[in-house]
This record gives sequence, C-alpha cells and structure tokens, in this order.
Amino acid sequence: MKTTNNNLDESAFPDIIVWSDINWRSSEKYVDRLQKQIYHAESMGRRSRVRDKQRTLGHSKAALLLAIRRVTQINKGKRTPGIDGFRAINDKQRAELFDNLKDVNIKVHDPIPVDRLYVRKKNGKLRSLGIPVITDRVFQDIIRMTLEPQAEVNFEPTSYGFRPSRGCHDALARIMMNIIPGNWCWVFEGDFKACFDTLKHEFILKQIKGFPSYDLVEKFLKAGYVDNNVFYNTDEGTPQGGLLSPLLTNIALNGMEETLNITYSKVKNKKTGYVSYVTKGKYRMVRYADDFLIFAKSKEDIEALHDILDPYLKERGLTLAEDKTRITHISDGFDFLGFNFRRYPTQDGFIHLNKPSKDSIQQFKSKVAEICRQHHGHNVDELIKRLNSLIIGTANYWKPSAAKKTFSNMNYYVWKKVFKFVKRLHPNKPIKWIKEKYFPPYNDGKHRGNWILTGPKEGNRLFNMAWMPIRRHTMIQYNHSPYDRTKKEYFNNRKFPC
Repeated sequence: MKTTNNNLDESAFPDIIVWSDINWRSSEKYVDRLQKQIYHAESMGRRSRVRDKQRTLGHSKAALLLAIRRVTQINKGKRTPGIDGFRAINDKQRAELFDNLKDVNIKVHDPIPVDRLYVRKKNGKLRSLGIPVITDRVFQDIIRMTLEPQAEVNFEPTSYGFRPSRGCHDALARIMMNIIPGNWCWVFEGDFKACFDTLKHEFILKQIKGFPSYDLVEKFLKAGYVDNNVFYNTDEGTPQGGLLSPLLTNIALNGMEETLNITYSKVKNKKTGYVSYVTKGKYRMVRYADDFLIFAKSKEDIEALHDILDPYLKERGLTLAEDKTRITHISDGFDFLGFNFRRYPTQDGFIHLNKPSKDSIQQFKSKVAEICRQHHGHNVDELIKRLNSLIIGTANYWKPSAAKKTFSNMNYYVWKKVFKFVKRLHPNKPIKWIKEKYFPPYNDGKHRGNWILTGPKEGNRLFNMAWMPIRRHTMIQYNHSPYDRTKKEYFNNRKFPC
C-alpha cells in the first residue's frame, strides 16, 4: 500500500494490502495529529471534542496498522501467544490479521481470558503475568493510543514510569534535585502490595467515565484468566502483561501529589524569559509505576505519612507492602530503580551521590557469568556480541550516576571471566599464545589497551565499560508531554541535543 494521502480512513482504502509496502510514515503522522488534538482539547476542557477525536482515532485504519505492527513486530512478547495459540510472525499473517479486524467495531469486541504465567522475582517470589491473545493486544494498544493523550494532561509531574518521553533517568534526576539541598533528608520508601492484582475496578472505571471505549475497558478488566487450564474470574486488579495495564495503573495511582498537598508555582525570568516551576508544600515525591519515594524535612512529617496516605490507599483498594516500605535518612542511603542514593560527609560538609546499587551490580555480574557459561564451546565472536549488548546497555543505564569506579571494577570482572573462557577453549596453550591470538594491542585514536578481547574471525572487540563517559541526565521539565503540540521544539531538542 503506497500512498501519499495522510487520511488513511477514506472509503478508497485498499481491501488487500501488502505489508511490506505500507507507508508507515503516513500512518504515524495521522495518528500523531489526532493524539495532539485530543491532548489540546482535554487541556482546554473541551470534552465533547476529546470524545469525537477519540472515536475517530479508535476506528481508524492507521491506528489498527500501527497496533498490529507494535504487537507482532516490536514488542518483546511478539512471539508469545495467548490461550488460543495464535501468532502473527510473518508479513502475510499480519496482513491477514489486519484484513480480519479492519471492519470489526471495537466497541462490540469481546476479550478472551488471559493466560496466567509466573516469573520469579529477584527476591525469590513469583510474579504473575497475564498474557492476552494477539487480537486483544491489538485492541488494547488502540485504546492506549486514544486514552493516553487525554490522561497525560492530568498526570503528575513527578510520575515517570510507563509514560511517553519519560523514564528512569528522569526519576533519578528528580531524586537528586530533592536531596542535594540537604534539608529534604527523611525518605519514605513506599511500595504497594500486589498493586496490579488489587486495584479496584470501580475506581479505575470512574476515572475514565465518558471514554468512548469505556465498555471495552471494563470487559478487559473483567475478562478473567486461565491458570493451569482452570478459569478464574477477575473482580479486581489489572493483569501485568497487557498493553493497557500500565496506563490504567498510572490513571488509578494518579492523585498522590494532591493527597500530600504538593503544588507548583510558575516563575518566569524577566531577563531571559526562561520559565521554571517551584514546588510547594512540606513534601516532595517521585513515583515510578507502583514504586514511590516521599521526602520530608523532619522525621515527624515522614512518620505522619501512614495516616495521610490511608484514604488514598483505601479508595484504590491498595495496601503498603510492609517488607518494602520503610523510613530512611539520606545519611544511611536508599535504593531505587537500581541506584543507591546517599549523603556522604566531607571536610567541607556533605556531598550527595547516586551510584549503581549493590543488587544492580550483582545482577550484572550474574548475567556476565551466565552468558560465559552458555557459550562454553562456542566461538569467541558470538560471546563478544552477547556480552557487548549487556555491557553497553548497562553502562548507558548507569552513566548518569557516579559510576566511574563501578565501570572500572566491572571491566576487571568481565576481563577475568573472558580470560577464563578463552583459557578453557585452549587449555594446553601458553598465556603468551592466548594473548597474541585474542588480546592484540588496540588503539583507535580514542581508546587503547593491551587486553581487549578481539574475535579472531570477525575482528569485533569487547567493549570496555570504563570507556563510557559519565553524563548527567537533564530531567524532563515539569509536566511537558510529547502530545502537546506547543512543545514540539522542546522535544526535538531533547531528542537531538546540540
């Protein structure tokens, strides 16, 4: 389907498509334009226009195409079927799926129960996942496209999990902004107990009243699940594993700032015109999905939070996980999202640092050891590819923190593992031979070394984590959203910094 027309929902839309010929740029522009219109209408309080645009987007062929592509080509679980066993793993099957769904009215769709699976968490406990069938995932993603722009208008600035153009590093920057002054020194480390399993359906649905696909959202919530071939009803919660669950959870958890009486005032610099936002109130907070931190200046204010949060929790059907909820002083430090935050005494006062946490470091080591174990007997080039993916990804995640020493330590750990690996490949060869074959001198003009593992067949080299520069992350400003058309330049500069 090659077309230059951005309106993909006209009557001339082809009955048969060739998946590889689809003009994805045209589809993305059409959906993006409608999403920005939804956001703008919601920000102006024009609810009837919001509903009209949501209906248009929800029934569009462009949204259906993009949802199918995301579910069957982009998402990690694209090859994992639901209880019907169906997968769309090639272009022909994707085109057939589109053909089967393009005339289906999303409002009358009946979801199929999700398949309940279990994965082991790092503490040894099991986390339940609900895997919807492919068709349900497609419709869930269409709902996400239409509902998310409206929800973004009302979300809190300190919420960062599962939101567009926000992430862990923004939460990290917000935490540092809170603790560096030194007076917000008491921390309430909060965690909701089985959040995804206990959220009240009634509360979630109340928040989206009037949404055109309200009835289908309710059907998804109450579709039930199959565990070991036994069907169970779902009277509460939203299953982890569905594309819609993160958004519904964020919608349900929204409102903590209001509970804590956190407000913002806009400040404009008269000389530069730069606009900033000052946080007011006796609390500061950061939330990433169902994990959150609250900061206060006194222990008394922190200890009062159990009573303050009680109405917020009851209204949503939530309780705090006692084993994960604690009160901490920043001098003792705390972990969040794989980082440790702590205040250290110095001769000149205090310094506040964030570093990769011990658990995060141990997880990295375990993954390195596991990759080396899995590749015993295989060639070094394949080992380098697998390790580079892990090393570069981890280094990029850690680099906004004080991780230089950690980088050096992890580099030495990796070197010991890979040297042991190649020594095992050639048990009768001397170290000099191994050095010449696998660790030739390396100098690319920027980095150099004498012990950089090099693949003898393809010549690819193992990335040295110590080469990764430390770069502080600039936190996303206030409640800025990519759905806000007035912030186009801001997000262009954020994606492509000078």
